[in-house]
Parts: sequence; structure tokens; C-alpha cells
Amino acid sequence: MRAVVCEKWGPPESLVVREVPEPRALPGQVVIDVRAAGVNFPDVLVIENKYQFKPQLPFTPGGEVAGVVSEVGEGVEGLSVGDRVLATTGFGAFAERVAARAEGTFRIPDGMDFPTAACFLMTYGTSHHALVHRAALRPGETLLVLGAAGGVGLAAVEIGKLLGARVIAGASSPEKLETCRERGADELVDYTREDLKQRVRELTGGAGADVVYDPVGGDLSEPALRATGWEGRFLVIGFASGTIPRIPLNLPLLKGCQIVGVFWGAFVGREPERFRAEVEELFSWFEQGRLAPLVSATYPLEEAGRALREMADRRVRGKVAVVIEGT
Repeated sequence: MRAVVCEKWGPPESLVVREVPEPRALPGQVVIDVRAAGVNFPDVLVIENKYQFKPQLPFTPGGEVAGVVSEVGEGVEGLSVGDRVLATTGFGAFAERVAARAEGTFRIPDGMDFPTAACFLMTYGTSHHALVHRAALRPGETLLVLGAAGGVGLAAVEIGKLLGARVIAGASSPEKLETCRERGADELVDYTREDLKQRVRELTGGAGADVVYDPVGGDLSEPALRATGWEGRFLVIGFASGTIPRIPLNLPLLKGCQIVGVFWGAFVGREPERFRAEVEELFSWFEQGRLAPLVSATYPLEEAGRALREMADRRVRGKVAVVIEGT
């Protein structure tokens, strides 16, 4: 079968497409014939050897997949050959077939196509876990989302609105901000042209944001923390800027606020029952038409490197997917 292979650490342009052995389903696994694979920022970090989890070379990147079950391993219950599914894989999704843990594999709702399914779980799962479990976001509170036009950012905008929050979307261009408005953002901040802290203070009448959702890091984190209100919650999602900020710890002291880590991948492994309940709630919201995932582009397997380059250069709105042509 064909697969994208990372033979050496490097940029997306260093990836190659090779013929590799087909996977078999070990106990507790299923094999999925891939129809689409989601592209996520951690995929860029993985191939550059900058992520906390480091696979052995050579390997196939891609941590999120949708397709059809073609083989079921020993001990697997509730999944059958022919089922339309999505799954988290860690690695291996940029291929024609992939083996996935059954416990991280879910049947796709009838109204969800494969590219949408492949781009659904990580972004909406992360934002659901962050806003519902870690921040306990309440109706009427103000939510500031940084990087709001990206995958997790748009998911946070949508879920924040669904939970009854007033959402302030921060992004780096008018085009990205318009995408945020289309997804329900109440207020917009272009933090390349406006003072983030000052603008958020103006929009909240000086009170500051109750919850800040930060997947960007870098130079934005401190002004966003300064824009957090009394007893607010500052959610550390990730560092898409490439820089882990150094935060003055007098700020949470003075504001009585919390800096809250959000590690969705660890949550999935540590609390599998809660995770499955979270996925079922997200599927229910999708079926009710309350979530509208944005897949802004698709790429054939041979152009997976280009998809990752678009992600690395922050030119992606919502999500993009790698699709297997002819399936």
C-alpha cells in the first residue's frame, strides 16, 4: 500500500510517498481503509522532532483518520467490517490503510462525510474538554479565543457559543476574522493591528475575559493573561507560535485567576469512559446542526507535505484533510 513516510527529521518538503507493508489487526485493534486523514499542527512538530512524543524513524505521520473497517482484531466488540468510522491513531494516518485501537475508534454519524469526520475529533474533543471540563464555562461569561480561525480555535468559538458564552475571537487577518464571525463570534480582535489587552478590556467594560483559550503561546500569552478578569481561567492549549512563553507569576496572584493546562491526549488515555461520553455529546450536537466543522481544503496523498506546509505557515482556516483518491 502507499503511505507518506518520514525518513528523516525535517520540514514537510522532506516527506516521501513509498510502498509499505499493509497493517494487520492485533488484539484490540481494527484496520481502517482510509478515506481521509485530518491534518493537525502537532503533525508538523512530530516530523521536525519537536513534539513530546517521538516515533522511531521511518514512520508515517497523521494522527486522525476516517474510513471503513476492513479487519477486526481479537477481543474487539461493537465494531464490524464495513463500519464507517473515525479514529485517533497517534501516527500512521497518511496512508491507504492504518491500524487503530478499537477504544479510540467510533462509528461516524450518518450525516458526516469522511473529510469532516477525519477533521472532527481532535479539534472538537480538545475544545470540549477545555471549555466544559477544565474551565467549566458558564452561560453569560466572556470567552476570549486566540488563533480563533484555526481548527481548535473555531471549535472553541462554536462550543463557547453553544454553552451560552459571549465570544471574542482573536486572529491575525480580516479574512480569518470574517470566518470567525461566520461561526458565531460576537466580537473580533485583529491582534496584529490592535492592542490585545486594551481591546479586550474595552469590549468587556474593563472587567476582562472570564476564560481565555490560548493555542498560540508566544508573544500573545502575556497580554491575553493581562486581559483576564478577576478569578478568570487561562487555558493553556498549545504553542502554535513555536515559542513557549515565560509568564510573570504575579499576574495570577493579582487577578486571583487560574492558569489551567489542557492536555486532551492524556485525558483520553486516563479517562476513557469520560472521553467516550464527550464524543457522544459532540456527535449529538453535530446531528442537531449545532456544530458546523470547516474543512477548507483537501489534498491527495501525494500532496500531504503541501498540506502540512500550509498548516506550518498558518494559512489554514479551520481544518484541511488528506484524502485517498479513487475511494
